[in-house]
Formats: sequence, structure tokens, C-alpha cells
Amino acid sequence: MDSDDGMLDAYDDESGEYDQSSYDDDDDNEHSHGEDAEPEYVDEDVNDSSSNYVVLKEKDIRIRQENDIKQVSMLLSITTVEASVLLLHYRWIISKLTDEWFADEDKVRRTAGVLEGGSVLVEKPRGRKIKCGICFDKFRPRKIVPIVCGHSFCSTCWNGYISTAINDGSGCLIQKCPEPSCHVAVGRDMVEKVVSEEDKGKYDRYFLRSYIEESKNMKWCPAPGCDHAVEFSRSGVSYDVSCLCSYRFCWNCNEDAHSPVDCDTVSQWILKNNAEAENTKWILANSKACPKCRRPIEKNLGCMHMTCGPPCRHQFCWLCLGAWSDHGESSGGYNACNKYEKAKREGLYDEVEKKREMAKSSLERYTHYYERWASNQKSRDKAFGDLQVFLSEKITKLSDIQGITKTELKIITDAWLQIIECRRVLKWTYAYGYYLIESEREKQCFFEYVQGEAESNLERLHRCVEVESGVFEDSKEPLVGDFNTFQKKLVNLTKVTKTQFETLVEALENGNLESRVSKKRRY
Repeated sequence: MDSDDGMLDAYDDESGEYDQSSYDDDDDNEHSHGEDAEPEYVDEDVNDSSSNYVVLKEKDIRIRQENDIKQVSMLLSITTVEASVLLLHYRWIISKLTDEWFADEDKVRRTAGVLEGGSVLVEKPRGRKIKCGICFDKFRPRKIVPIVCGHSFCSTCWNGYISTAINDGSGCLIQKCPEPSCHVAVGRDMVEKVVSEEDKGKYDRYFLRSYIEESKNMKWCPAPGCDHAVEFSRSGVSYDVSCLCSYRFCWNCNEDAHSPVDCDTVSQWILKNNAEAENTKWILANSKACPKCRRPIEKNLGCMHMTCGPPCRHQFCWLCLGAWSDHGESSGGYNACNKYEKAKREGLYDEVEKKREMAKSSLERYTHYYERWASNQKSRDKAFGDLQVFLSEKITKLSDIQGITKTELKIITDAWLQIIECRRVLKWTYAYGYYLIESEREKQCFFEYVQGEAESNLERLHRCVEVESGVFEDSKEPLVGDFNTFQKKLVNLTKVTKTQFETLVEALENGNLESRVSKKRRY
């Protein structure tokens, strides 16, 4: 989902409330990926101290990264270039680096390829021309860029060597001296000295991303175009996190936020949706193999006379798969086959029919849950768009027509946000329902009852805010009395729907279906 499409992040998972301050006109509440980006609607409580995660902007990441480099530089009494190389080598784990450094500094330097003084020599050699170790041409000293290990190469060869590494990917961060036998690391100072501005920018991106990608506690937001990262601080709670770009995802599996369903169920469901096995089931349930060439054929007319496509062109009976030349009026006509019916009564087709019926039943069950899963996702996407239109266009129009402030129309925004969140939850309950054991009928029946009650209230709320609010948007004069009635109805539906879904989420997250089924049986 594109990060510009959603405003669900204004919903606080822990309090169950919506932060309306995100929709004020204050410039301080705008978060964008660039100067010309549209304002985004974000949850100001995302980085609240009670939250189990913190969203980091690019500037926050850079500050943390530079602070770590400075800390290591001061602690080990080395240059920031050397500190950068060492931190890259130790995957930005300061404690491991310092422990091994103080245990055996020389060993750490040899392993990481760090010699004292950084990677670029301050003083260039003077006097006669120097031969480049790559192109073997001789250059004046000012054309030579020496490295601390003593090997000298011309600036053109250095540029080609490092630029190629940068364009090949993040491996440029651990590039070594071009001399094959030398293991001295090439530091950031060398990169800044010899490559173009474009390549410097690429290197800088790799360097920044390594800080997050090597961390066990931080991840990049997976939304397309988003440059924010999320630091997850505590486990044992929901893994759902909300980025400042308004994209919600699961910290644990990187899929879309899917509470109250666990990551294993989501993984199985997504795999199933993409699996070729479902295509195989459909073919088995709805087609038969040509007796001659074995290609699957779907029956799309009432007649039992089947003709395989070219080049086979074999004609056969759909029921018994026998040659059509053996059929006629004596065998029951074009729409029946006495031979097949006789063989069926004798049990000759029992195993084949059983497999076909099982495949068809399994496919129908999967289709039932998948259609509802996909439909709720589609409805949720539509609700995102409708909320965006309401906030950018309709809220002003409605405020002017009805003569009320935008703050008083907060109830409509709240209703849309509740719908968006509930559609997300409802979508994943269908994946949960698919994997419920069919033999546990009481558990399944109670789940479907709770799910049905929640879905029923959601549909009433969605219709109210989507259809009934349009009456007031299209009116030419204020409808004060009717609008007050509408407000009360909308507030009540929003509250009831929220309560129903909280009950549903609690039952699934805490495994309360069994206990609730037992309680229901006692009463």
C-alpha cells in the first residue's frame, strides 16, 4: 500500500483512541519525504514513551550513527575514519568492538584492515614521477593518491576502482586496497576525495542503510519510497507498528499489520494464495484429462460430447471418457451415458469421484474465505481514499453548508478511521477462520458468531458514514435537526463497532475462544 494513501496511523493501538491533532493545519504536524511532498497524517503518539517502538527519520538515524562513530573515536583514541571502518567490520556493535580492541588491539587492526592514520596519507611523496599500481603509467606526485599502506595509484584509477565497487552494491563499504596482497580497508575519506558527487551520494546511502540493516532492533519501513526506520524496544506485546508515513506493518514478519492473527498463520495464508497447488485443485475439480493426449479440458456446454483442441481433436464422452464413436441413441443420447451410470452403480468410479469431490469441496472452502479476505482489503483501500477526499475536500464544504466548525466534524473522521482499522482486523479473521480445525464445531461456531456480530455492526457504520453523510454534503441549506440526529447515530455506531471488534480481537489474541465456548455451554 502506498504510503500516501493512508491515515490509519492516527489510531493508537494501546488506548483505542484516535489522535485528531494530526488533522490540524499546524505545519509542525506535517511529515514528508521531501520538500514538495504532500502533508501526511501521522500519529503524534507513535514515539510516546509508553510505546514499544520508536520511528526514526533519516536525520535521526544520521545523528545516532555519527554519535556512535564519535563515541568509538574518543574511546579508542582513533580517527573517525578508522572508527567507521571498525564499526562496519563489527556490524555497528560497539560493545563487541571495544571488548576485542582492549583485549588485542593489533589483532583487531589486522582483521579489519585498519592501520594508524586513516586511509589517505596527508603528505604526498615529492620528486620524481611515480608509477601507478593499476595502469602502470608514471605520474607526477600531485596525480597520485597514496594510501596508508604505502601503495600508490593515480586518481583516475582510484576513481574507476571505487566507482565500480559503489555501482556494484553495498560491498563498497568493505573495499580493500587495490593491491591484491594488501588487506588495508578503503575509508570514507578516500571515497570523498576521488569519486564524483553522484557516487558519493550512493556511498553515503549504503553507509547509512548499513546502520539499520545490521541492527537486530531496527528495521526500515517496507513502504515504497519511505526513508524512515523503526526501532523495536520490547517483545511480548503486539508486533504491529505504525510508521510516520502512515504505513502499518508487523515488525516480526514485515508483512502488513495483521493482529490479531499470528505471523505463522499469515505466512501460511500468503503462501497458499500464491501457490500453484490452488491452480491444481481448480483443474482437478473443474476439468478432466483428454483420454488420448491427457491435456485438461473444462466442460462449458451442456452436451457430453467433448472435442479436444488441436492438434489432438480426439472426441470422447465427458461422463465415461470413452470414445464418442461408441455413443448414440442406444447409450442414452447426447446428454446421458448409460455405460457410465452402470459402471458408477457398480462402484468402478467411486475413488475417482471421491477425489474430485474432495478437491471441489476444498476449493470451494478456500474460495469462500479468500473472497471475503480480498473484499475487506478492497473496502479498506476504498475507505483510505474516501477519508483522504473527506479531509481534503468534503470537510470544508460540509462545514460551510451546515454552519459548524471542522472540529465538530471530527466524529466523521473518527468513524472513517474506525472503519479502516476494523476492515484490517476483519480481513485477517478470515485467514484465521480458514485454518480453524473443522472438527472443533463449537469453537468454529462461536468464532463465526463473534465475527458475524462485529461484521454486521461494521457494515452499518460503513453505510452510515459513506451514504447517509452524503445527504448533508449535497444539501443546499443547513439541516440542523437532521444533522444532530445523524451525529448521535454515527457516534453510537462507532462506539458499538469499536467494542465489538475489541471483543473479537481479545478472543483471538488471547485464545479465549475455548473458554468462551465452555462458558456459553454452562449457561
